[in-house]
Amino acid sequence: MASKLSTSFVCWNLSGFNCVNRSNGNGRIVRVSFPASCKMRNRSTFSLQNKRQQIKPSTEVGLRQNQVEEEDSVVSFNNDDSVDKTKETTAPSAININGAEQAEQLSSEQLEDFLGMIRKAEKNILLLNQARVRALKDLEKILVEKDALRGEINVLEIRLAETDAQIKLATEEKVHVELLEQQLEKLRNELVEKGSTEAVYEESRDLQNGDLRDAHPLSNKGISHALSKEFNSLRTENASLKNAIESFKTQFSIVKNNDGRLVALENERSSLESALKDLESKLCSQEDASKLSTLTVECKDLWGKVENLQSLLDKATKQADQAFIVLQQNQDLRRKVDKLETSLEEANIYKLSSEKLQNYNELMKQKIKLLEDRLQKSDQELNSYVQLYQNSVKEFQDTLDTLNLKEESKGRTAEEPVEDMSWEFWSKLLLLIDGWALEKKISVDDASLLREKVRRRERRICETFLAYEEESEHEAVSAFLGLLSSATSPGLHVIHITAEMAPVAKVGGLADVVTGLGKALQKKGHLVEIVLPKYDCMQYDRVCNLRALDVLIESHFDGQLYKNKIWVGTVEGLPVYFIEPLHPDKFFWRGEYYGEHDDFKRFSFFSRAALDFLLQTGKKPDIIHCHDWQTAFIAPLYWEIFVNKGLNSARICFTCHNFEYQGTAAASELDSCGLVSKSLNRSDRMQDNSAPHKVNSVKGGIVFSNIVTTVSPTYAQEVRTKEGGHGLDSTLSSHFRKFIGILNGIDTDAWNPASDVFLPVQYNAADLQGKVENKQALRRRLGLSSADVTRPLVGCITRLVPQKGVHLIRHAIYLTLELGGQFVLLGSSPVPSIQKEFESIANKFKNHDHVRLILKYDEPLSHEIYAASDMFIIPSIFEPCGLTQMISMRYGAIPIVRKTGGLNDSVFDVDDDTIPSQFQNGFTFANADEQGLKGALVRALNLYKNNPESWKQLVQKDMNIDFSWGTSAAQYEKLYSMSVARARAAKRA
Repeated sequence: MASKLSTSFVCWNLSGFNCVNRSNGNGRIVRVSFPASCKMRNRSTFSLQNKRQQIKPSTEVGLRQNQVEEEDSVVSFNNDDSVDKTKETTAPSAININGAEQAEQLSSEQLEDFLGMIRKAEKNILLLNQARVRALKDLEKILVEKDALRGEINVLEIRLAETDAQIKLATEEKVHVELLEQQLEKLRNELVEKGSTEAVYEESRDLQNGDLRDAHPLSNKGISHALSKEFNSLRTENASLKNAIESFKTQFSIVKNNDGRLVALENERSSLESALKDLESKLCSQEDASKLSTLTVECKDLWGKVENLQSLLDKATKQADQAFIVLQQNQDLRRKVDKLETSLEEANIYKLSSEKLQNYNELMKQKIKLLEDRLQKSDQELNSYVQLYQNSVKEFQDTLDTLNLKEESKGRTAEEPVEDMSWEFWSKLLLLIDGWALEKKISVDDASLLREKVRRRERRICETFLAYEEESEHEAVSAFLGLLSSATSPGLHVIHITAEMAPVAKVGGLADVVTGLGKALQKKGHLVEIVLPKYDCMQYDRVCNLRALDVLIESHFDGQLYKNKIWVGTVEGLPVYFIEPLHPDKFFWRGEYYGEHDDFKRFSFFSRAALDFLLQTGKKPDIIHCHDWQTAFIAPLYWEIFVNKGLNSARICFTCHNFEYQGTAAASELDSCGLVSKSLNRSDRMQDNSAPHKVNSVKGGIVFSNIVTTVSPTYAQEVRTKEGGHGLDSTLSSHFRKFIGILNGIDTDAWNPASDVFLPVQYNAADLQGKVENKQALRRRLGLSSADVTRPLVGCITRLVPQKGVHLIRHAIYLTLELGGQFVLLGSSPVPSIQKEFESIANKFKNHDHVRLILKYDEPLSHEIYAASDMFIIPSIFEPCGLTQMISMRYGAIPIVRKTGGLNDSVFDVDDDTIPSQFQNGFTFANADEQGLKGALVRALNLYKNNPESWKQLVQKDMNIDFSWGTSAAQYEKLYSMSVARARAAKRA
């Protein structure tokens, strides 16, 4: 042959497999079949995955399965033309078949095994897809070799042209041979006619043996026979070449149109170069052709198996769908049965309770009679205290009457209060006097008298300060000492010792209570001071006139003395003393308020240092008010240590804002602050009720304080139960006479829609147009739809912790959307799992028209959400007081709350006929479940949509409710006064 085919290959274009020739390095050509475009549909996989998430069997089948290794079907050629087949993976097929058979008789007991088989089928599908991915990864390498392969194809085309020319030449020779054969036939016919058959036969035989004679015309017969033989050989060879070239052209056309298959072909080009040389000699072999056809049949069989697997998987998927529907129906029936059983149990309970009701009523009558007797005794005791107090007042009045009224009238003008100076001015003046006392520039007694003048806001001390503000300190001290008089004040001196204060060091509601209550008492004429740790992370820009005093206060801790630096400044017009411990552990330089491993030690140190500060400054407060477990140490420290040192003028008030946090530690840790653990680790003192080897600081606050309060009346009742008391219910019951719940208030200056600087538009109850404009402004800011201005907006601002009912908040998001409303959530969670869950929800609704979640705290944004919301969700599991519902009503957002704690004391259902209409201000539900929340939310949305005028009247009524600290401060003032009066009466007795 003029040219040989140097490159040849075969590729089957099956819809399920791509076949690629590989060289195994030993001269053997290996054809690897891998899934190039698997028809296992993503729909089936996605459907099965969804069902696996929805169906949660009690046990997990096959929790630890052996890793399934990928097995490719391989067919190889060796030099002896033998066919070697590897094992085919039959496990997926068996699993699918078993899954299909078992799915026909699926029951609840077999569901777990069926799910396991489906998982295995999914893994097999995944392996097929992974094989396809690995094949596609070779694309980059093949693209580099693509041009080289195309060059070789061009060479083959040139060779094809040469072969065509040879075929043309061979055709011409064939025509010449045919002419010779015709001439030979004519000669034969002539010989027959002449009767010389024998001679011709012998001569023809000689020609067949190759004996050609040039002289005789019959010699052309031998030439013709040789040419015919050569032509047949050439024709066979050319036909084979032509078929191979046509096959190559077909594959090349497929490669051009499908780069994906070209990837698989070009990946093995280097292997083909060596292998094709061997195939050239075998290509024309009939045996090879039969082997190739055998391989084609085998590939078709493999594809048929894949199609069978696909049909089985589809069938199993359909049966799984049917099984899932049946399971859902069974679950619905189970829920209905459970509800019926619950109703039956309730009916039985009601039947039993009705039988016991009469006995219970008799018992209650006896208890009421006993309570009446106790109340009568208490009234008698209280009347005796009041009588003693009235007598003391009368004695004081008689003393005043004996004074020289003329001299009193002369000094009245100088001592009358000044009303036009800010509270910050008087606090600054008070801190100046205390600084002089600490620095020993005036005596303790003189400082006490000057503080009284400041508390009364006398005009003379105001004018003196203004006159000597620019003078030297020595002249100012002299001028102030000249103002001293013997007049006393009827007001109270109250010192709050606390771990938080808004807005400089705020974590929760405690900070708002300290600032709000302090300002309210200050307005009532009482002297109020705050003692606070100096945190490194507090908001220093919110402290006015912050400065350090040139004095160090020593405090006893861990058997030695430590120095403390004292800073002073005003916050919201209140005088504040910041204690900075010079301790090597840097207690309050951690970048955090709470959450440190040594919190018990940090705050017991602070409590001891605060009392040392009061002692060494000579302060004589009437009330020392401590808050939560962090400063509950104050009560036992005061009565066990400091009363004996001379700090004995005060009564102790302890407020617990949340009984869930109690400050427990090993009893030995109590010794660090100077308390004796052996004497205090007793059941009637500080021993923890649940762990006898530990002490409980909250219990110590309850036992050693004269007044114990919490932040709402309902919460005061709840904590006296086992469920709500967190182990302290028995202690609270033992000290019930001094325990009371007082509902917190809010700072109505900071939370006022008519003057709120954070709002785009201010508004009030008389003009609600500004609320509509704020709603539109918030929608624009958060990217919510504004197409329907009347669509209700539900707000929620909270810490995402279990106490706040996070499962109900999550349900409220979807329920609000279902009912045609919009939902905005602002808040974050310290619990990683909860934070991650709500981040997932936030991403889901990232671009939604009606839902937005902002998982952080943003003070300005919180004001905007209150002003824009039509209603507010507060589904707390328990809530000591709660300020959110008060603030939302202040801004005209109707609260939807669970009846617990302070929520029960401040929100009353509009549909509750037992509540007077003037107090109905929101929507409530009792049970902490989705049904309770849904009922309240549906009622609220129905009123909003169906009766706009009634909704407007409800909004205006809520905005006019007084939730200021005035009422709460009056209750605290009464408690303070009664406790101080008892103490003074006891001293006189």
